[in-house]
Amino acid sequence: MADAQQEVQTQAAGQSRRNEKVGQVVSTKMQKTIVVEVEMRKAHPKYKRIVRSSKKFYAHDEQNSARVGDMVRIRETRPLSKLKRWSLLEIVRRSALAAKEVEAEAAAGK
Repeated sequence: MADAQQEVQTQAAGQSRRNEKVGQVVSTKMQKTIVVEVEMRKAHPKYKRIVRSSKKFYAHDEQNSARVGDMVRIRETRPLSKLKRWSLLEIVRRSALAAKEVEAEAAAGK
């Protein structure tokens, strides 16, 4: 009973129960799809050394707004295709490479 009340309160506060991850865009070669690499850091169970591991997620990008190198936040969603289970929530930080690429496109268009 208390769990149901707590769940209603979190949804009323605007929070979603869906999982969110922050990662770096590594590919934008598909239409409306980006590949985001999320890096996880975890202590080794025996040696206690920090071990880095990464995993790639396919995310839906409706406006094709993300560029390679951007830091983005993705949210879990219903299955959209064979591999896509995530959608782009926001672009946290633009990469310097992406900014130069946009400037070059604007200069070429003149």
